[in-house]
Amino acid sequence: MTWKTLDDMDLAGKIVLTRVDINVPVEDGKVTDATRIERIVPTIRDILAAGGTPVMLAHFGRPKGKVVPEMSLRVTLPALEAALGQSVTFIERPDRAALEAAEGPVLVENTRFSPMEEANDPKMAQFLASLGDIYCNDAFSAAHRAHASTEGVAKLLPNCAGRLMAEELGALEKALGAPERPVMALVGGAKVSTKLDLLRNLVEKVDVLVIGGGMANTFLAAQGVDVGKSLCEHDLAETAREIAKKAAAQGCEILLPRDVVIAREFKAGAASEVVKAEDVPGDAMILDAGPDSVAHIVQVLERVKTLVWNGPLGAFEIEPFDAATVAAAQAAAKATKAGNLVSVAGGGDTVAALNHAGVADDFTYVSTAGGAFLEWMEGKTLPGVAALGG
Repeated sequence: MTWKTLDDMDLAGKIVLTRVDINVPVEDGKVTDATRIERIVPTIRDILAAGGTPVMLAHFGRPKGKVVPEMSLRVTLPALEAALGQSVTFIERPDRAALEAAEGPVLVENTRFSPMEEANDPKMAQFLASLGDIYCNDAFSAAHRAHASTEGVAKLLPNCAGRLMAEELGALEKALGAPERPVMALVGGAKVSTKLDLLRNLVEKVDVLVIGGGMANTFLAAQGVDVGKSLCEHDLAETAREIAKKAAAQGCEILLPRDVVIAREFKAGAASEVVKAEDVPGDAMILDAGPDSVAHIVQVLERVKTLVWNGPLGAFEIEPFDAATVAAAQAAAKATKAGNLVSVAGGGDTVAALNHAGVADDFTYVSTAGGAFLEWMEGKTLPGVAALGG
């Protein structure tokens, strides 16, 4: 798939409608984590440098088509101005004249205050198109939504991908589109049920699939292993066996824990021990992969060229059940820094886990996109990306 970037567009004197993701956490009226705001800065600055006026379109929270004062994007202004190093004009109800009169970047009020946004109403798309000359999408994280500001308007104006969007798409193409082989995918998390499409797609695309977290328990149980009181979806045993069978047919090797860390209670510092996966006592629960399992993952990592990571290997939020995730993440980071591995990671828990391991900056690319990253890994078409096809 091809798309244009800012470099392909003549931006001088143009109003550039720029879809961004600044849906940031806020407490007591202040932004507590400005990561998403910081990541749009290159796009906004490049539009300004080329003589264009960036008009930022964004959502904030889930107002469900109603004006909810506490979900006003106005709260992001101080953090946005700090990141850009200049003032930003805030407009509640945009019109073409106001945008033409503005100096510097503009932020428009929450697109989801209108019920027409999430309905992808053609009237809203046409209204947005009337405001600008060029449409730039820099919000990969919202690209899995077919909304008026992500898909509808893109079809009505000359369009391009912003810097962050182009970077994200490039990284994803490297990871699963046309990767250097062998490819390993590491998928963790609590439930198989939330990642069925993902697993089915990955066994067709990768050479090695590591399954961790609560999901691994379901696969172990499907093989007849007693997992005690562990989190496990026993009703999905047949589905797990189907996925394993499909993997075998595709030549995809599945790695499940060989040994596990167990405890009788799920709390920090709980008494724990390492046992073989098949030796879990009936009153215990699996809370992490064991050292032998990690050693095996690290060994396989040494021979793969590409890694796609989504989800932790254990209950990483609580020590000592973070050990497997931290060790595997550090091994992947080391291989990446040595130039031996292309590593792409994404999804909410994943970013938190890599930050916890202190290696988020050492991966080739870490996506903050969450749902869009997952749907892309599932092999689904993302409407916001498809609308940019040149």
